[in-house]
Amino acid sequence: MYTVSLMAAPARADLDDDTIASLQRRWGGGSALWLDQGTAVEFAIPAWPEDFDAAWAETDAQGFDLAVQPTANRRKAVLLADMDSTMIEQECLDELADMAGVGPRVAAITARAMNGELNFHEALIERVGLLAGLPVSVIAEVLAERITLAPGGRTLVATMKANGAWTALVSGGFTDFTGPVADQLGFDEQRANVLLDDGAGRLSGRVGLPILGREAKVDALVEITAARGLTPADAMAVGDGANDLGMLQLAGTGVAMHAKPVVAAQARVRVNHGDLTALLYLQGYGRDEFVV
Repeated sequence: MYTVSLMAAPARADLDDDTIASLQRRWGGGSALWLDQGTAVEFAIPAWPEDFDAAWAETDAQGFDLAVQPTANRRKAVLLADMDSTMIEQECLDELADMAGVGPRVAAITARAMNGELNFHEALIERVGLLAGLPVSVIAEVLAERITLAPGGRTLVATMKANGAWTALVSGGFTDFTGPVADQLGFDEQRANVLLDDGAGRLSGRVGLPILGREAKVDALVEITAARGLTPADAMAVGDGANDLGMLQLAGTGVAMHAKPVVAAQARVRVNHGDLTALLYLQGYGRDEFVV
């Protein structure tokens, strides 16, 4: 059996019975179960729909998120989440670069790296090199003045933790940011790269090795699940960039969240319209189960 999830952006909450009934007829679906009236609904179907891609494109054009997953083991015991442009709304390195006066140059490299056009390792070293001489104190300024949490993140983490899941923030960014962000959102652990300073209060332009990139995120997924007697099939992973693809493809449920085109094209589950609470609806959580 498979479960069909259909979701609207919470701010719109405009899912209607006609849209749902059309998909039910198309795929021989069972009774609809509202997880949140107007925002999220699900129903069972007996087999994978051969025209899923066409249906997804149609619903996406209407402003809805559509996913089909095996019904078994849908509620996950581990959450692995990217940080930049996933759990927060910015790219931390781009914000630091803007403060250093090299914002456009670094942002262009970031965009190409996240879309898989550049080697992540090399692109990170190049971008960090442009920060040499920036006062370390700027990091606290960026955190306080420029970083905002993505909608639904706190609820996602709190609800999964309340139901026994282990949550990890795994980022190609930096521990100076993942530490505070993980604390704000309630993650159980965090992994990221380390920005090195020159010992005199300024960034050295170097990053600690080894660099946490695509393979390290996959390794984190394997290690974190194994440590709990689980497998990657028991995990949900979420991210938006090319360096997230490995963990998205290995996890039991990999969600491309407002993702770059190269990532969305290869992900099994895509959320283009909703916020991070969509990851709860995908697991079958109802709005009345959310921990806020």
